[in-house]
Amino acid sequence: MIKVYPAESRYHADYGWLKTYHSFSFGEYYDPNNIQFGPLRVLNDDFVAPLRGFGAHPHQEMEIVSIVLKGHLKHEDSAGHTATTTFGGVQRMSAGTGIIHSEVNPSATEEVNFLQLWFLPEVNGLTPSYERTTFDVAKMKNALLPIVANRPSSREIAHIHQDLTIYLSDLEAGKEITFTQPEGRRIFLFVIEGELTLNGKTTLHRRDSARITEIPTLGIASKQGTRFMLIDLP
Repeated sequence: MIKVYPAESRYHADYGWLKTYHSFSFGEYYDPNNIQFGPLRVLNDDFVAPLRGFGAHPHQEMEIVSIVLKGHLKHEDSAGHTATTTFGGVQRMSAGTGIIHSEVNPSATEEVNFLQLWFLPEVNGLTPSYERTTFDVAKMKNALLPIVANRPSSREIAHIHQDLTIYLSDLEAGKEITFTQPEGRRIFLFVIEGELTLNGKTTLHRRDSARITEIPTLGIASKQGTRFMLIDLP
């Protein structure tokens, strides 16, 4: 089954310094029918003004992934980690038993747009940890490039404490790729830019998403070209 969530169906809030779009219940937005999809608990599409951001705040028992789409994002935490990321980089934080962190836009002139994803961990009580990885953007071309995984095969892939893999792809106009997974797993797909069609029938546009179950083989094609994120979930 493919269930499409149009971009305009997301919860939207504008705080001036922050414009945010929530794909799942988060903060002041609560929908008992939209809490999570498998272990995927949060997907926020955030736009943060220059020199603004999320000040120091605590997290616990959550795997948190930040993917910058445009601009720069600076992370600091109570364990002493500091890093700044742009597109081509991933920040992964395991909150575990508890950690305090901040995420701010260090630029005085440029807005930052990033996706923040929260996943429930495989087990609770993990020691908090942080990791910044970088990947080769060129490898996204007409391919599914893993950038976060439970069993990373290279230093370009961030390690997450959950049985999932996050892929990014730049699919050129007229091209098609196929994703296959074992039966019983889930697929979450998010269109970052452009448009795509799933299994020749279901079309998604910019910032649309799809929650896919009981379809182990997924054909992804684009007439105009697309950049998208695919998550393989238990």
